[in-house]
Amino acid sequence: MSEPTNVKYVVKNRRAWHDYEIRETLEVGIALQGSEVKSLREGKVQLSDAYAQIERGEVILKNLHISPYKMASENHDPIRPRRLLLHRKEIRKLVILTEQRGLTLIPLSIYFRKNIAKVELAVAMGRKKYDKRQAIAEAEADRSIKRAMRKDY
Repeated sequence: MSEPTNVKYVVKNRRAWHDYEIRETLEVGIALQGSEVKSLREGKVQLSDAYAQIERGEVILKNLHISPYKMASENHDPIRPRRLLLHRKEIRKLVILTEQRGLTLIPLSIYFRKNIAKVELAVAMGRKKYDKRQAIAEAEADRSIKRAMRKDY
């Protein structure tokens, strides 16, 4: 996804690109409480173990840790399940994709677009250990080819 100028990234899940083969991505909204938005703006969020599940026709983001906001009078549970905001048509499409063996929903990043919190959600397949090694070897080969081409010119 290219980075437009009106987007302010809070956190990116770089590990997901290593652990999963990303099949498709989409931008979704997230339902948050006021103190959670303040904590997000401060960057006090941990995305590494988060995943999404479809439950009763809703997409729920689990294991997303948003630290409590210090100045809030009432704070939220840091790892409470949070609802993702999608159209019914998009949810039906995700249901079909995740019913296939091995596909899961992983958040890649959280960012603000026009002061609205968004999540970049990916439909991904988990990689085995040997797949990870192969992906690293391919990336390294690509880098060495580009490096060699740069030296020629």
